[in-house]
Amino acid sequence: MFFRTSGRRVVIAGGGEQAAQKARLILKTDARIVLVAPALEPELAGLVADGRAEHRTGAITPDSFADAALVFIATGSPVADVALHALAKRAGATVNVVDRPALCDVTTPSIVDRDPVVVAIGTEGTAPVLGRSIKTQVEQMLDPRLGSFAALAGRLRDAVAERVPEARRRAFWRWALTETPWRTFRRGGEREAARLMKQAIADGGPKEGGQGQIALVGAGPGARDLLTLRAVERLQEADVVFYDRLVDPAALELARRDAERVHVGKTVGAHAWPQERISALIVAEARKGRRVVRLKSGDPSIFGRATEELEAARAAGLPCEIVPGVTAASAAAAATGDSLTRRGETDTLVLATGTCRAGDRRPDWAYHIRPGTTLVFYMAVRTAGDICDKLLRAGLGPDAPVTVAAEVSQAGERIVETSLAGLDCALRDSGITGSAVIRVTCPKTAALAPGQPMSRAPLAAVAAP
Repeated sequence: MFFRTSGRRVVIAGGGEQAAQKARLILKTDARIVLVAPALEPELAGLVADGRAEHRTGAITPDSFADAALVFIATGSPVADVALHALAKRAGATVNVVDRPALCDVTTPSIVDRDPVVVAIGTEGTAPVLGRSIKTQVEQMLDPRLGSFAALAGRLRDAVAERVPEARRRAFWRWALTETPWRTFRRGGEREAARLMKQAIADGGPKEGGQGQIALVGAGPGARDLLTLRAVERLQEADVVFYDRLVDPAALELARRDAERVHVGKTVGAHAWPQERISALIVAEARKGRRVVRLKSGDPSIFGRATEELEAARAAGLPCEIVPGVTAASAAAAATGDSLTRRGETDTLVLATGTCRAGDRRPDWAYHIRPGTTLVFYMAVRTAGDICDKLLRAGLGPDAPVTVAAEVSQAGERIVETSLAGLDCALRDSGITGSAVIRVTCPKTAALAPGQPMSRAPLAAVAAP
């Protein structure tokens, strides 16, 4: 239930931290706050100094609580709390005694505030920690801009009632609150969202068959809790999701239950679906007015072939956005407890691919070797031998540290620590053959001396789950 607080007062008995916590809650309303206590802690004293609360220090009687919309008793003293509760009840007040559910007429819920939208989570005082945990989950679900958009909708409510026929109003609000206006607003287009809604009001309702949208969404390295909040939002909005082999099925469970899911089966060196076909299909679905998510492992803009899909969407005049994801290099560093850069040792980070299109020349990997550089190679297991040869020829020492990370953040995660000279054998012994990242470190202290390829043997190879 929501109590009207306009023109009414809320009395808080107590001057310490417990009382300050209740004051923070009531500050979200328009109630007059009255603090009843001999002395106040600094935060409460500041509220009084700013004119946001009134402080009463005299004798406390039932009249202190008379006609209050709500009374909080928060002295921190069990004896004082019981005595003040009795006085407040003699005045007929509705009372909450902090941490004493048996003395509470009402309990204080955990609040998710998106003014004017408010969500309250209550456990009837039995499990406040659980209430706060649920609040955290709801906070993640609700966009921070939700309140501002609700306020915009409220300002337009009378215009909708006046201009949109009654039979179309429900469809108007469904469109405004779940389709293009809301999606535009949450992405920062407040003025455009307002313009779209006002135009639809002037037209007597939204036009049918709105424009579709495409989102290239990064699924991260595998674990679904490494998806960004925006990635989850796009999945929950999607009408159809196109996903790769490397996307964890658990991530797909975050999509709308009724969203169509299409596996495009891309595998390094053996694409079940040609890129041109994927691009054409996501454009075709968006042209139907559908919300399309292209779900890619890692980050779409890092060796994720996002350019082809962006160009296809733009050529069709369709809006397309990139939702970044945690890339494999960052995830691998997190898995090993390392930093990709170290002050005084490595001040340059290079991300390179070990696999190119058929017919393309392989990159000049050795070009990037400089003291103070960390190189991370994507999709490089099949070309690891060639990479080693080129780096050794460029003068990188055979004992240069190398880390191989496969299936990072997933159940089958494998981390192999080895050296440049031992990379071939370490890969063979670990059985890593698929997608993995290979990190090579060339510290500032390294002395590069161009030489010849050498017979490579492992210096150290340790696999850890």
